Amino acid sequence: MYENILNKYQPDKDNLIYILHDIQDNDSQNYVSEEAINAVSDYLDISQSHIYGVLTFYSMFSVKPRGKNIIRLCDSPPCFLKGSSKLYKKISKMLNVKNGQTTKDGKFTLELVACLGVCGNAPVAMINNDIYADLTEEKIEKIIKKIDKGDDNVS
Repeated sequence: MYENILNKYQPDKDNLIYILHDIQDNDSQNYVSEEAINAVSDYLDISQSHIYGVLTFYSMFSVKPRGKNIIRLCDSPPCFLKGSSKLYKKISKMLNVKNGQTTKDGKFTLELVACLGVCGNAPVAMINNDIYADLTEEKIEKIIKKIDKGDDNVS
């Protein structure tokens, strides 16, 4: 099942993170499954516990199924001071989820993160691979509604 992804990389331990990203990016539930961990372990000849350690160390990876769209809301001090807690309450109420949870329809997962590195434009969120800065409750609601409708022109 993972042969196409694994074959894109040399069986070198230095490719572990690239392989894990590729597997997660191509999974419909945005995570790295136990089956994938086993396949990578065999391919790179490294222990499953080592792979699991990498997956749990980096916050961009997940070992449990997530939604189609990952909302990462920054909760660092600059974002918190600029209102990220209000954004969290808005998103949580809007989607009926809490931190780390996925909506019942599988469309969204909400995750609080330590920092997205855009402190000058706080508060910020990253949805999938896009950064949204200078957010307000109204802006985040509009963005989520557009994504929910499948609108690729989200600004």
